[in-house]
Amino acid sequence: MHMACQPPFKQQKKKNQSGNTMVKKLLVDVDCGVDDAQAIMMALAVPDVQILGITCVHGNVSVENVCKNVLRVLKVCDQMEIPVFRGASKPLLGDVLTASHFHGIDGLGDAPDPNAPGEELAQEEGAVSAIIRIIDEHPGEVSIVATAPLTNLALAVRLDPTLPQKLKSLYIMGGNTDSRGNTTMCGEFNFAADPEAAYIVLNDYLCPTYIACWEFTCLSKLSWEFCDVWLAQDTDKARFMKKIFQHSIDMCNSERIEKELVSGTGLISCDSYAMAAAVDDMFIIESDHKAVTVELTGKHTRGMMVVDHLDLLEKTHKVHIMKKVDLERFKKLMMNALK
Repeated sequence: MHMACQPPFKQQKKKNQSGNTMVKKLLVDVDCGVDDAQAIMMALAVPDVQILGITCVHGNVSVENVCKNVLRVLKVCDQMEIPVFRGASKPLLGDVLTASHFHGIDGLGDAPDPNAPGEELAQEEGAVSAIIRIIDEHPGEVSIVATAPLTNLALAVRLDPTLPQKLKSLYIMGGNTDSRGNTTMCGEFNFAADPEAAYIVLNDYLCPTYIACWEFTCLSKLSWEFCDVWLAQDTDKARFMKKIFQHSIDMCNSERIEKELVSGTGLISCDSYAMAAAVDDMFIIESDHKAVTVELTGKHTRGMMVVDHLDLLEKTHKVHIMKKVDLERFKKLMMNALK
């Protein structure tokens, strides 16, 4: 049964003491595959959300392609004024991983786009410098949404150790809680693509931190019936999404990992869960508050997120690991992204 289109989502507007509506200021760090594109488009469609910059990093595809993909997304959303910064092209250590088998060689489903903006439209300033500068310009006001390997964030905190205390909050898509990998035996892609960076970020960013991990996103999927309605909207954004998403949909129909992890199939827009939490304070219904770290040396477990249920790490900083979210709010945010 096809769902009726949802009415426009009216986000609750918070006001500061002077009565002015508060703007949520975001920095978004991406390795722009299809689900990063969905997450960016979600944020751009929410009133009172301001994206101060989008930083690019190696991951789903090369950092050069990531920059081009972000610019394509901004163009279809008519938001080319948002600055795009090129970041790290490889992990701190080890080999480069990609996910081009799932997202397409170019990261956006290999859908031809003769009018795609060129990479030269990215800023000359590097991503790590931009992260430090933008947070310095807005201390205590900026949340980072990180939907990629965490190399840029790790480099930024090494250059400026005071950076996390100037952040409002950090939202991460990555890691896992049940040692189920989607890239290595026990590792989720974003963490496995740079385990050292994930370790640094989870141990050095002592700001409020929210994590949408791999198993959680699989268990919070939307139906393919919803996806049909979502993509059938009569807009340029929906036509763009349908074009770039087709390759991933085809992959999902035969996706071994998803079927093994949870019964049934559906739309899993992994990065959009982290973004939804950043833009909608009512989105997370239930979360675990635990200390976490990342395994670096295990033969089979390198890159796995480790959840400290027994408080053996004796860490005072604990993260919020999403367990249950409001999927009706999520559907409205997703629908609005393509309106």
